[in-house]
Amino acid sequence: MIRAVEPSSPEWLAAGFAEQVVQWARQHCASLPVDALKSVGLAAHRLSLATSAGHVCLPLQDLITSDLEGAHANQPPLRLEDLSLEDLRQALLDSGIVGTPQHPRACPMIIDDFNRLYLHRYFDYERRLATRLQQAAVPTDDRLSAIAGAQTRALLQTLLPAAHDPQALGVPDGQQVAVALALTRRLTIISGGPGTGKTTTVVSLLACLLAQHPQARIALAAPTGKAAARMTEAIRSRAGHLPQALQARMPTTSSTVHRLLGVRPEGQGFMHHAKHRLPIDVLIIDEASMLDLALATHLLEAVPEHARIVLLGDKDQLASVEAGAVFAELSRESISAAQAHATLDALLAPTPSAPLPKPPEHVPSRAQPDNQSTLQPAASTLNASVIWLNRTYRFDAGSGIGQLAQAVREGATDTLVASLHSAAASSEPRADITWIDDTATDSATRLWSALIEGYAPMTQALSHAPHDVAAVTQAFNQFRALCAVREGPHGSRRLNQRLSDWMRQQVGALPASPWFIGQALIVRQNDYLLGLFNGDVGLVLPNRDGELCVWFSDEAQGFRSLPPARLPAHEAAYVLTIHTSQGSEFNRVAVILPPTPTRAASRELLYTGMTRARHSLVLCASEGALRSAIHSPTRRDSGLRDRLAEAEKQTAAHP
Repeated sequence: MIRAVEPSSPEWLAAGFAEQVVQWARQHCASLPVDALKSVGLAAHRLSLATSAGHVCLPLQDLITSDLEGAHANQPPLRLEDLSLEDLRQALLDSGIVGTPQHPRACPMIIDDFNRLYLHRYFDYERRLATRLQQAAVPTDDRLSAIAGAQTRALLQTLLPAAHDPQALGVPDGQQVAVALALTRRLTIISGGPGTGKTTTVVSLLACLLAQHPQARIALAAPTGKAAARMTEAIRSRAGHLPQALQARMPTTSSTVHRLLGVRPEGQGFMHHAKHRLPIDVLIIDEASMLDLALATHLLEAVPEHARIVLLGDKDQLASVEAGAVFAELSRESISAAQAHATLDALLAPTPSAPLPKPPEHVPSRAQPDNQSTLQPAASTLNASVIWLNRTYRFDAGSGIGQLAQAVREGATDTLVASLHSAAASSEPRADITWIDDTATDSATRLWSALIEGYAPMTQALSHAPHDVAAVTQAFNQFRALCAVREGPHGSRRLNQRLSDWMRQQVGALPASPWFIGQALIVRQNDYLLGLFNGDVGLVLPNRDGELCVWFSDEAQGFRSLPPARLPAHEAAYVLTIHTSQGSEFNRVAVILPPTPTRAASRELLYTGMTRARHSLVLCASEGALRSAIHSPTRRDSGLRDRLAEAEKQTAAHP
């Protein structure tokens, strides 16, 4: 039976790639047996689907242990489970279109020494990124001059005095360690959940750097415009306690990674790259968990070798939509307590005579997981650049959001479910947590009431002063509904339609008009001429002449407006997918899961959605959907850690 697939869908693209690979194999090796050709086609088909699903590579073991269908829907299925890894590997190599790291040639696919199959370009990205990270992970040449000044030591102790708290029981303060690392190394990776002080750490770091190097060229960026704007706002709000001279030097703008690199139109790449580096001395990237493998490679290669790189993110959040989970892999191992103490001692001692400790020799992991990866514990020099911030300042010990987020992160399903049942049965409902059990008969009514209540401040602002763009935008950004999926009764598309119809009624819009006051829109296509990018959110509001315009936040102007007819592809934005919301925060959030378990709802997705809330959370999900999500951590197949170990060995052999 032939299955119909949408043109340009992952399945359609995978079938086309598999067909092309089989043709290439016939051209390179006319004597290749039919079964071997089918094996090559199946491998190519599955590899294409794997990269579409976010994997960087495909372990050959997965091909052998899975029942696969033919590269074309009308071909008979081919079973590979009787093949050994060696037989399958040899069949791929015999095809002439699969290379190895030692002999990649111009092959469309590469198979590494650990039996992972790659598209050639992804293997190339992975190796290039590992090489650049290894170069950046060494201590800075000027680390002694950077830490020698008494002014820097005094400033850091004033900004972050927690390390001297007698209650710390000898545990080094994570924020001070993070700043110390960034002052003594070219690469620092800081992972922490919401409210763990990442922004405070960055402000302290910037203050120390600017105290030592007043003319330092600093670039702030994030993968999305929303995250970039929030980064600037957060730094500005936390820099108010700095001396006036340092406040004046603090960077005041940030950009998306694409804008920083300078996207060329028509897919022509970036203006800044390995041969035309960015004119900067310090690069700080927020929400780095959203960086995919390709973008991370392009970004770090464009950074000058002398510059400091600071990556901020949360290793437990969703990975990028595209292939790779770079930040999570880099953050898997943190600096040891001994290294942290030594780093702080070197920075805070009256004389910085003690150098950073030599990292231990790299020892491959004994564990051999199912995907045949060695899963190295990350190169030792990289470990010394990673710090986890574990202390939460936003959520206190009694915070329902904090407790639920911790339960999700740790996979403690029973703890989360028990907390929700306890809160639901309490005679005094919690102010910060509301659980709507999707199996209850009144769940749909309660969810709709929660959505209406969430956007009530916006409708009040519209009725009071529809021309006040700042006030309406502020009211709109107090609340957001987040869905795990786009389609279905609990998907963002249908809920957006209902809320759009409701908002029309609230403002008395004409049914025939495509535009109405209070309409929330999100851009879905980059438009470089207009300066609009995928993910930018705007509101339709009247200008001073009463004409409807779409207003977008703008760092330089506060807000800027465009005629609605000029907008690129867009859709309603009252309800976002959790993926789209990454990098944003709202005072109140409603997280909505489908009534039945789905592959889209993972542990990371649930955690990311819940932690978008600052003060209160409405969780609409059945117990079964919650358990399924928590029991489904995201897996991203990759060999980056092995590439890092290889790069370290190569550096040691050829310093």
